[in-house]
Amino acid sequence: MRPPTSCVIAFAGLMAAAPTPALAADHAVAADEVVSAIEAAFGVVPGQRRNHTKGSCATGEFVGNPAASRYTRSALFSGAAVPVIARFSLSGGNPMAPDTARSGRGMALEFTLPDGARHHMTMLNVPVFGAAHPQTFLDLMRAMAPDPATGRPDPDRLREFKASHPDARPLGEYMASHNPPSSYANAAFWGIHSFKFINARDETTLVRWRFVPQDGEKALSADELERAGAHFLEKALIERVRRGPVRWDMLLTIGTADDPQDDPTQAWPAGRPELKVGTLSLHAASPQQGAACEGINFDPLVMSDGIAPTNDPVLLFRSPAYAISFGKRLSGN
Repeated sequence: MRPPTSCVIAFAGLMAAAPTPALAADHAVAADEVVSAIEAAFGVVPGQRRNHTKGSCATGEFVGNPAASRYTRSALFSGAAVPVIARFSLSGGNPMAPDTARSGRGMALEFTLPDGARHHMTMLNVPVFGAAHPQTFLDLMRAMAPDPATGRPDPDRLREFKASHPDARPLGEYMASHNPPSSYANAAFWGIHSFKFINARDETTLVRWRFVPQDGEKALSADELERAGAHFLEKALIERVRRGPVRWDMLLTIGTADDPQDDPTQAWPAGRPELKVGTLSLHAASPQQGAACEGINFDPLVMSDGIAPTNDPVLLFRSPAYAISFGKRLSGN
């Protein structure tokens, strides 16, 4: 049985409250262990993603700003149009999750470069992640597993998780104070992690990025949350694209050596230099079944030359976890 949406909302409120003791020491976590915990928390839809199961596809192009060559030699920023396959999604493993749920929205992109190479970006509509270590995410999934007697997560287990994992608190506070977006086209998406841009002189710059909608950011009001219905995001995206391209500007934030590199739960200080390094334009959108995005494993470590990961343990862990989930759905399990 899947945890009801109210439990996700209650968890967001729980994470925004109460003092937090020190985080327990992280232990080695296996990727298959995490995937199994996600399955236990949400159930399994054979042949589907274990997380971010509910989604929609879109296609378009990205035009990078050649001025970014100061920081990176990536072909993404040549100034030429690069084809893009996009997938928008809700976090969690419930394919029928209501679009009003107080949970994360994802935007995953696959760019096809002129030489045929691929580049992936996987982003969320929140500025921080809910775990500094894979262990925290694993413990969250275990805490959210339904109690067989009630079909709902045990509130005591959620409270115990909160008390022992302060790294989950920043996201909990953000989710509790921000309503979900009214449309994917009105949501900003953050890269969450820190990355390295490497230019033609092999100089490295620490960066983060986000995609900001040209349509403007808009969250559901309290009244709209009551009236929106359970499944409006896909329809809204398809109807919006029919009226013309929907666009996001890619903004690059330039970091310093003192900024957090390996902890996606920490936002960078305000005032860091930013520049627009490209524009994403989507021209078509559709349900995901049978569409181009459905079969893609959006591994965030698939990167073009000139962009590299940091030692962020969550970022590095995502690749093997995605691979296991991908293998399971390819096999029809």
